[in-house]
Amino acid sequence: MRTLKTFIKTAALVAAVSSIAAAAGTAAAAPAGDSRTTTVVFVHGAFADGSLTKDEMLDDITLYWLTNSATSSAQLYWENNTNNFNVAEQMTAQIKVPVGVTVFPGELYQAPRTWAERAYPRLTYFNKVDKGGHFAAWEEPQLFAQELRAAFKSLR
Repeated sequence: MRTLKTFIKTAALVAAVSSIAAAAGTAAAAPAGDSRTTTVVFVHGAFADGSLTKDEMLDDITLYWLTNSATSSAQLYWENNTNNFNVAEQMTAQIKVPVGVTVFPGELYQAPRTWAERAYPRLTYFNKVDKGGHFAAWEEPQLFAQELRAAFKSLR
């Protein structure tokens, strides 16, 4: 019940912001539509525990909206819609830089080490952690930073 109330309040607040922006002639896209998708992900997905405040959700939505970058940020998902996790089609063998992979338990696809080794010939780091998900940098910033440091420590 709490998540539904949060969703309704957030959607109403975003609709109000959208109306103000449209009246001012500053609307880059359809923020109410963009925010609906983002809010569903936040409230029913990675942050279903209520760990994000309405302000944090609106900050994220506003960042995409004001910079008109929601479409370009979703391009990766669109391009990989039919070949997700297919090493040959994604041409990962052509990646020549060192690669680090951290597997977060809340992510949709949790790559096995064998897949990562086949996909990335220059795999230098692989680790499974016990918390975090698709928004790991936001959900677990300390852990995310530790993983980045560990993955590329040998390059310092």
